[in-house]
Amino acid sequence: MTSAAAALYVPEIAIDVVEPGRRARKGCMAFDLGRDVEFSTAGLESYAFARWEPVIYDAMVVAAAIEYGDRILRRPPQGWARHIALRIPVHDPGRWRSRSVAGRLQDAAEFLTGDYWTLDFTERRSAAPAPEQSPLSLPVKTRAVLPYSDGMDSRAVAGLLGRELGNRLVRVRVGAKSWDQPRNGASRVPFATVPYSVPCNMPNRESSSRSRGFKFALISGIAAYLANAEEIVIPESGQGAIGPALLNVGHAYPDYRNHPLFGRRMAAFINALLGTRIRFVYPRIWSTKGATLRDFAALDSGSDWQGTRSCWRSNRWSSVNGKLRQCGVCAACMLRRVSVHAAGLSESADTYIAVDLGADTLQDGIVQGFTRRTTAFDEYAIAGVLHLDHLADMAEPDAAPLLRRHAVLLAQAMDLPQSEAEAQLTRLFQRHAEEWKSYLNALGERSFVKRWVRARQ
Repeated sequence: MTSAAAALYVPEIAIDVVEPGRRARKGCMAFDLGRDVEFSTAGLESYAFARWEPVIYDAMVVAAAIEYGDRILRRPPQGWARHIALRIPVHDPGRWRSRSVAGRLQDAAEFLTGDYWTLDFTERRSAAPAPEQSPLSLPVKTRAVLPYSDGMDSRAVAGLLGRELGNRLVRVRVGAKSWDQPRNGASRVPFATVPYSVPCNMPNRESSSRSRGFKFALISGIAAYLANAEEIVIPESGQGAIGPALLNVGHAYPDYRNHPLFGRRMAAFINALLGTRIRFVYPRIWSTKGATLRDFAALDSGSDWQGTRSCWRSNRWSSVNGKLRQCGVCAACMLRRVSVHAAGLSESADTYIAVDLGADTLQDGIVQGFTRRTTAFDEYAIAGVLHLDHLADMAEPDAAPLLRRHAVLLAQAMDLPQSEAEAQLTRLFQRHAEEWKSYLNALGERSFVKRWVRARQ
């Protein structure tokens, strides 16, 4: 295959979602609802604080099918997009096929993943099971739903909003600790968890996982619908919400998973499907992660941030002598370290694998006993440092045209005047640049991180 042909190559796959005991059509891969997706009874019951309708189950199946298609088909070696066709059984195919629902669903999925999606809906042969638990009544009217993970931003924003909203805030667990339900004194606060998993254990599966944003947004939308809430709070601070969309890496498609442009599309789809008026809100989008952490740390419960995890690296690559650590050098870890410094806080010495970023070399900064340093580890480190440095470049005058263009998109997505969006965006990256420079200076002149930054100047 020539380089030109490789650049135009778009991998394709057709997947039939089938009920247990059914088969896929000839030439289609089967996604078996009895084998390839695991629904948790307890997970479903975490949503039983209100009415239960078949469309809720169908929406979860759609999210699971999109996740499966995204993970099962590798992206091309040159280029990005794939064509993924899904045929999904639902209780009410007319609802899903309607132009208002199908068009908005396709728009949201394609915008998020950068792929071409074809979605067709057929009628289920049998009704799906409902949660066994009787509906639970919420103690007060729900105001908002917040996707809640092990990350610093979600923990901080849940704390900040929880002080104001109390039990009017429903958290949807999207991290690893599915049953870690927060408490308010002796009572559990309203909480739900993703009620299914898609194992997808193929060795060569796609790792970019852009569809995770779709899953978490839809699951949060379902929780908002069931709890009669009109707001879904995206807790990400500015660098994490806007940075990945503004500065994509290599040939990768921009990452919009926490961006208002994607939230706007998901809200349009959810509202068309469920007849709601749900909107996504971004209370910390004009704040740096450091500012968010500083505000949270000032609360009585503010020390809770130290139990959060930011690292992109999987657990099996991030342990030392049997103790789980964060790598300390990927883009997420680097932003965490800059933010902790900006907030005037500190972390324990055993938080990271790369303990000392002020060392002469990366190897010198890695804790003794870590034996899994690979080329990929080094590449994550270089990319992490340069990503934060490139974000700081957005504060330079040369970046003003790029910020202005992005401000136009943000203004449309957030119903803001363009001038306000541009001013907020400019201030955000100025603050990031200040925090980044302060952190670099604190590392000292010997730091390998400072040398890497100088090398690109």
